Amino acid sequence: MLNALKSLFGFGPAVDYKELLKQGAVIVDVRSKGEYQGGHIKGSINIPVDSLSKNMDRLKDKSKPIITCCASGMRSATAKSILKSNGFTTVHNGGSWVSLEGKI
Repeated sequence: MLNALKSLFGFGPAVDYKELLKQGAVIVDVRSKGEYQGGHIKGSINIPVDSLSKNMDRLKDKSKPIITCCASGMRSATAKSILKSNGFTTVHNGGSWVSLEGKI
């Protein structure tokens, strides 16, 4: 149970986000449109977590790596869970977009 929680919130083994981007990963920022417009990672796409389920078609390849991010890591953890339950195979919770930006 503890390992499942760690994995859900991104506290598992260290992830090389730079390498994932080299492999073609997509960064999905799940904050609101207004939050996204206030600052975001260049090249990321904005799909607010509350509309993620109805916008999955924007993420065509379910085997392509996806990195979720938000303001703190909570919504991105939820987004990771939604994506995984819809058949996306390689999804990582990048946590806060500011922190993730520093890792890439």
